[in-house]
Amino acid sequence: MWKINLLNFIDHSCILIVNDVELTLSELIPKYPLHSTRIIKNEEKDEFQITQANLAIKEAYIASNDIKYIFLCGATFRKEAQNSLLKVLEEPPRNVVFIIITNSKTSMLPTIYSRLPYKYLKKSLLKNESLLNINKLDLKDIYNFLKENQKISKNEAKDIVESILLKVNNQKIKLSHKELDFFSKSIKLLELNSRPINVLTTLLLFLANQKNKH
Repeated sequence: MWKINLLNFIDHSCILIVNDVELTLSELIPKYPLHSTRIIKNEEKDEFQITQANLAIKEAYIASNDIKYIFLCGATFRKEAQNSLLKVLEEPPRNVVFIIITNSKTSMLPTIYSRLPYKYLKKSLLKNESLLNINKLDLKDIYNFLKENQKISKNEAKDIVESILLKVNNQKIKLSHKELDFFSKSIKLLELNSRPINVLTTLLLFLANQKNKH
């Protein structure tokens, strides 16, 4: 499991781009005073929706003599929710600090991340090779890996494709021209804006199938 290299304490409104929202939250929260910290997230889905946005706005306007830290958490943020937050993020009430935790900068509207500084804390997925043991790749490995990376961006998916090829080389797995060509096609599909999760699914299933043939 990767470690988060966070500042000990964040005292200003910002956006944190991370691999794992819940893990980041669990590491950050102990650094803040319990009585002045609020966590707002969707308990049923990974998406931050208009209901959560309304709760955040309501909480922000509850007066406090101490600095209030409001954590807005979601793997993705619905556009309507972001639009409703614009005003309060741009002109927050006195003593209110917003900390947005999400998986991808691309899920945030330009009008949001232009108003708040952001910290890119995602660790390179290239280091996550232990989940990609090609010699022992099975459907369970594929399922777990895809579940963990279902929200990734196009560039992150390209990094993963390259990391898989690197893993193949490190494990001294000989690939045919057809198999090597499959990696090139995967990169091309991503550049043509195919859904990253679909490209990775096809690639991993292809590798698992080829492994079983050898």
